[in-house]
Amino acid sequence: MDEIRVSPDYNWFRSTVPLKRIIVDDDDSKVWSLYDAGPKSIRCPIIFLPPVSGTAEVFFQQVLALTGWGYRVISLQYPVYWDLLEFCDGFRKLLDHLQLDKVHLFGASLGGFLAQKFAEFTHKSPRVHSLILCNSFSDTSIFNQTWTANSFWMMPAFLLKKIVLGNFSKGPVDPKMADAIDFMVDRLESLNQSELASRLTLNCQNSYVEPHKIKDVAVTIIDVFDRSALSLEAKEEMYKLYPNARRAHLKTGGNFPYLCRSAEVNLYIQIHLRQFHGTRYAAITPDMVLAEELEVQQISMSHSEPCSG
Repeated sequence: MDEIRVSPDYNWFRSTVPLKRIIVDDDDSKVWSLYDAGPKSIRCPIIFLPPVSGTAEVFFQQVLALTGWGYRVISLQYPVYWDLLEFCDGFRKLLDHLQLDKVHLFGASLGGFLAQKFAEFTHKSPRVHSLILCNSFSDTSIFNQTWTANSFWMMPAFLLKKIVLGNFSKGPVDPKMADAIDFMVDRLESLNQSELASRLTLNCQNSYVEPHKIKDVAVTIIDVFDRSALSLEAKEEMYKLYPNARRAHLKTGGNFPYLCRSAEVNLYIQIHLRQFHGTRYAAITPDMVLAEELEVQQISMSHSEPCSG
């Protein structure tokens, strides 16, 4: 299979967007890996945070599409952090290093939870201007793993991979979803024991989002209607937490809609970011706004019938 890995888009991405490695902590084993594409003049870019199984590459289709429209996009992979405060402190240092005051965050699953916790962590001196939460959650207790969270660090890598793969879709899926799962399995294989153990620890240690601290942040929630690792209860909880959030629904897409339904996800990202056009928090260069808005209108009209992609 491995259709995505041999696709022209993926190879174009790998050959044109350099991977940067940045150390911001005193511990030089903590390396942030990131792709930073689009105009560097933009001071409030959109930053993508991957799920447990993902690396910075999993958002390559968002990077290619959005930078084509004049957006600055950063897709990153976090180093090994064992608790949320440590992650948030490291992420703040990374933004300082990149000289970014405010950012828009797109987080998938664990990435979305970390994005919310970071918005909460910096609420007194806000660094997050808006959030797009894709198949994400607000309370780790939904995984019923809080009691094992402290033992992930000593489990062998094959066992950790088995835990993660247990959440991947079983049964028949369409070819694009099958390709997305294959690609994510490949990305999962590239993670070492401590990377996986630390992510699972962050995913499952007892914690929840305090919404009153981030009530001023604009939020879009992207969900799928077909099967994903998230329970209906977890989704309902997110809606309750963010009653004013925009909701973007995909009929299908499974756990990784940004890979297998990228055109629809990219459209929702553009619609979310349009509310900041013309402000200092725009993630797009001003001279690209008109062309991009016309394109969004055309795509919106062609998507007005919900499509299953």
